[in-house]
Amino acid sequence: MTNENLWIQETADKIKKKMEIVAERSRHKIPYTTQNGEHDDWTEKNICWWTNGFWGGIMWQLYHATGNFLYKEIAIETEEKLDRNLMIHQGMDHDSGFKWLPTSGAHYRLDGDPKAYNRLLLAADNLAGRFNPAGGFLRAWNDQGNGEKSGWAIIDCMMNLPLLYWASELTKDCRYRQVAELHGNIAMKYFVREDGSIKHIVEFNPVTGEYLRSHGGQGYKRGSVWSRGQAWAIYGFALSYRHTGEKKYLECAKKAADYFITHIPKGKGIPVDFLQPEDCTWEDSTAAVIAACGMLEISSHIEGSREEYKRNALYLLKFIARNRCNFTLDTDNLVERCTAAYHDEKHEFSIIYGDYFFIEGIWKLTGQELFIW
Repeated sequence: MTNENLWIQETADKIKKKMEIVAERSRHKIPYTTQNGEHDDWTEKNICWWTNGFWGGIMWQLYHATGNFLYKEIAIETEEKLDRNLMIHQGMDHDSGFKWLPTSGAHYRLDGDPKAYNRLLLAADNLAGRFNPAGGFLRAWNDQGNGEKSGWAIIDCMMNLPLLYWASELTKDCRYRQVAELHGNIAMKYFVREDGSIKHIVEFNPVTGEYLRSHGGQGYKRGSVWSRGQAWAIYGFALSYRHTGEKKYLECAKKAADYFITHIPKGKGIPVDFLQPEDCTWEDSTAAVIAACGMLEISSHIEGSREEYKRNALYLLKFIARNRCNFTLDTDNLVERCTAAYHDEKHEFSIIYGDYFFIEGIWKLTGQELFIW
């Protein structure tokens, strides 16, 4: 066994050892972050919160790798709790893929559960219903019924498109895939800058479809480069290639990855925004692990330079494991120094999708991954 393979296996073993204890402690929760090392619970706080599928996704990944039924039980409990979200119209938005692919999607792929299938298609239908035919995009957040955000689209949605690709494959109905591809094409045209950097929010005229402007969103400012948005683009466009075979999506993913790679600060964590002020030290470890997963996805589809993407993915995952992970058994989170948005009051804490994508990245390397996208 090579040193690299040994490190991968040792890291996977540490995850399994810790998460068996954490899962038991948090089995009836839907965590977002930790308070004093203990998972909080969004079951009653906000069942519609966009990250609520990742705890179930972690459980399915662990169940797939270990066969421990505890994880399956917790994953199904989380999935069933999310039924309340399906009945709250204002709680349904562009993030349906994040909520139901790691829960119902994983469940259906493992055992063909009919209720999971039903939930998947309900979520896919709602997501497809957000399509704006004038502009060719999926609308982002909801508003208060005043149309204020009816022309907004965000790069995060690229990671939710697989819900539509899966729905198309499950039902043999090409409409879902058509909507996903139309959105992907618009995202390539208006979100990706010439240098490969990514805009977070793009606003269109919802009536005519005309491009109006971009917004800084969760990054430093308009025109800057929010690192997690860059990571969503890397992984999201690579997944559109996986589902369609359209090479333009793979080339776009590589372009976004190349920008990310050239801006990795050696020996430091990934900044919240690649263009944030030099004296700002805020990091977002989630951007690192999401980008790593995206680079491994790219690597699986190309020859020749594929090792460049895998090598950089390994660098990111190793840095996080050695410098930004908490493997102790008395704390519930794994990945630390995560930031949701540059202008938030709170920075550098634990966030559940950081843990999810770190585990997914390590599982990709061990070959134990349950593919859910």
